[in-house]
Amino acid sequence: MDIISIITKLGSGVILVFIIAAFILPQAMRILREYERGVIFRLGKLIGAKGPGLVFLIPVVDRMVRMDLRVVTIDVSKQEIMTRDNVPATVDAVVYFRVVDPNAAVVKVENYWKATSLIAQTTLRSVLGQAPLDDLLSQRDVINQKLQEIIDRQTEPWGIKVTAVEVKDVALPDSMKRAMAKQAEAERERRAKVVNAEGEFQAAEKMVQAAAMIAKEPIALQLRYLQTMREMASEHNTTTFLPLPIDLFSAFLKK
Repeated sequence: MDIISIITKLGSGVILVFIIAAFILPQAMRILREYERGVIFRLGKLIGAKGPGLVFLIPVVDRMVRMDLRVVTIDVSKQEIMTRDNVPATVDAVVYFRVVDPNAAVVKVENYWKATSLIAQTTLRSVLGQAPLDDLLSQRDVINQKLQEIIDRQTEPWGIKVTAVEVKDVALPDSMKRAMAKQAEAERERRAKVVNAEGEFQAAEKMVQAAAMIAKEPIALQLRYLQTMREMASEHNTTTFLPLPIDLFSAFLKK
């Protein structure tokens, strides 16, 4: 009976140990993926970031905050702006960022996601409000680079690295769209008139050069006359015009 009681006590002790282990081990061990880090606090004091892999914690004493190191994409909601040349527009953007310092992202800012989103909104309104409409439409790469540099400089103390900022869409009022269409049409007409005038000018230059050559060599005019007669004779016309030199009528014109 004594042996049976001892075995019974040992069995109950082993069961108790297993029960305690079942409650403690899940709190003492954490498995972190390759893109995750665990920021550990011991009695409220920052210990540091650990991971990836298996991380051991002291139950009740340690607390761990998981941080994702992958690139995060946030949509900046549409913002009403006024460009430098007083044109109203509605713009939105996309911000790409990631956590490079898990300790700073946990300790130095309450919610790095929300903070980065709000910084992106205010910076978007500020930067685009300083640019004229033509730059906003034609120099999008320069504006994106400027936005990325400003937002990254502001979020760097939080352990956040902004990798890219892209302005997605620029919406203009219908009246401004019609005005821009009229401006583009007027510009095309201006270019057409300039090209036509340049063609007339070049043709006049060539005619002056031809007249100068004919003045130096009078026989060239006779050759041109014969060429014209040949072209007229080659056509099937019932009427033929014979051009006469104006010199033949000079005596009559003087009288």
